[in-house]
Amino acid sequence: MKLKWDILRNYFVEIGIYLCAFLFVYAAVSKLMDFETFETQLGQSPLLSAYAKPVAIGVPLLELLISFFLMFKRTRRIALYGFFAMMVMFTTYIVIILNFTDFVPCSCGGVLEALGWKEHLIFNSLFIGVALIGIFVEKEAETYK
Repeated sequence: MKLKWDILRNYFVEIGIYLCAFLFVYAAVSKLMDFETFETQLGQSPLLSAYAKPVAIGVPLLELLISFFLMFKRTRRIALYGFFAMMVMFTTYIVIILNFTDFVPCSCGGVLEALGWKEHLIFNSLFIGVALIGIFVEKEAETYK
């Protein structure tokens, strides 16, 4: 019975990791396809306006890099840490913008742009949870090697 649970757990973790990769590829491509708007929205941010250009270039590239590394078992754990860190930063940024500024720019692209702020926080929290589960499962798998 334990073997079946391990297989099922690993299957779901694998799906979660691929969803994380898909999310970052989708987000990066959306930002790059409408790069000027993304950069302009970052320029309107009270926290990021001074760094709009490097952030506009760096975030999608980092999302693509992390997605690429999520695809391979050898680099997966470090990529999960990167995914987790970026999602925590995105979520923290949303919380700060919502609670401490008057103007709330949205620099999300595609379908994510249609989410309200509460839904966005829930969405991000779910993916943070997926990343944490992936990190623990990968760490556990490394322990038993």
